[in-house]
Amino acid sequence: MVTKTLHSEEETLLFGEAIARGLKPGTFCSLEGTLGAGKTCISRGILRGMGHSGYVKSPTYPLVEIYNLKTSTVYHFDFYRITDPVEILEAGFRDMFSEENICLVEWAEKGRGVIPIPDITISLAFNQDSRNVSVNAISQLGQQCLEELR
Repeated sequence: MVTKTLHSEEETLLFGEAIARGLKPGTFCSLEGTLGAGKTCISRGILRGMGHSGYVKSPTYPLVEIYNLKTSTVYHFDFYRITDPVEILEAGFRDMFSEENICLVEWAEKGRGVIPIPDITISLAFNQDSRNVSVNAISQLGQQCLEELR
């Protein structure tokens, strides 16, 4: 596990960029935390670290934003509005969790039972003047990614 205290949005973006260095095609990152904890911000940093230079918006309403990058396709999901995991199946989202893609999933717990177990969990907790972030490897692929972060 890697833990860090971040004091600004820029530090959160930079930490996301550091995480991106270890991500490989097939990686599923679960982003955990309450509303406003910084899940979308760290996703922006990850995408920036993977070479995306455009705007990254929260996928709360479309449920997924797709980024076709040089190294792989990144699917940024937000399952906050999902009320039943069957909705994920009906939308065809499960097919996007493949060996070629990287999936960043906010509120992944709402897909439990229909999406794979994450390779990495990124947990964020917002305090009055900082964010505490912990990155935990669940799978062997996740462990390889985490080694790059250390």
